[in-house]
Amino acid sequence: MPIKTKFEVKLGAATREAFGRTLVELGRENKDIVVCDADLSKSTMTTYFAKEFPDRFFSIGIAEANMVGIGAGLASAGKIPFVSSFSAFVMNKGFEQLRVCAAYPKVNLKVVGTHSGISIGEDGPSQMSVEETALACSLVGFVVLSPADEAATKALVRLAAAHVGPVFIRTGRVKVPIVYSADQKFEIGKAIQVVEGSDVAIIANGLLVAQAILASETLASEGISARVIDMHTVKPLDREAIRRAAAETGAIVVAEEHLVDGGLGVRVAQVVAETAPCPMEFVGIHDTYAESGQPEELLEKYGLVARDVAAAVRKVVARKR
Repeated sequence: MPIKTKFEVKLGAATREAFGRTLVELGRENKDIVVCDADLSKSTMTTYFAKEFPDRFFSIGIAEANMVGIGAGLASAGKIPFVSSFSAFVMNKGFEQLRVCAAYPKVNLKVVGTHSGISIGEDGPSQMSVEETALACSLVGFVVLSPADEAATKALVRLAAAHVGPVFIRTGRVKVPIVYSADQKFEIGKAIQVVEGSDVAIIANGLLVAQAILASETLASEGISARVIDMHTVKPLDREAIRRAAAETGAIVVAEEHLVDGGLGVRVAQVVAETAPCPMEFVGIHDTYAESGQPEELLEKYGLVARDVAAAVRKVVARKR
């Protein structure tokens, strides 16, 4: 449901934490749920599952490609495997196995990348994953999900488990603002309009959803009515939500904690070009790797906060006029 009152920033759990807790719930409900981790279970939060279901948890060691292959094998044997590591590791090191062992045979593998984006902070660029959405979307048949908060993560992890086929879920390290109530309904491939608006549409996911909402409130005080859409499913996209946003508002800003090249913005732009062309602007990481630093400082420095979203909106609205 669209937000009717002023958005109050309250931090909830990190999306990686919500993933780990939900995995335990799923394990209690379905004995076919199994988990593989690449020596990072205390960080990915699969440690919760390991403690309760040690016979269904497999620590593969620092061998992400091997982990993906083992997970694909478990899927082929009828299990519902979740394989997890930092996004930078599981996607970059495991890409060949994801392509050959999961995408090509269309196995029922669930891949969860944690510590995504630059908000991982002090660990630095070698562990910051800013290209995994593009890589995941290039895998044929994969569903790609990027939840905005704790409630979204819980719902999307459950939907991933129920979905028959390969899924990639992008989660993060830091605690994130609460966007949704616990009873919010989600559907794979169906975006959620969280703020109504008629002058411009901000399409965001992950950490940038909360920033987009804050930006919309600043813009409202300036007389700009900004619609905010949470595109939590990057693949398959909600094409109708995008077409409608372009046709009804005539201007779109896409905001994401990811490289602009190959990310959500590129995919949205393709749909806009095919259905209802209009001016667009893009908030994201522009062809650079970030430095090591505090998460809040990095998001500020690389232009991923509400102020930057609002600036992009002003620019695109001016182009529209």
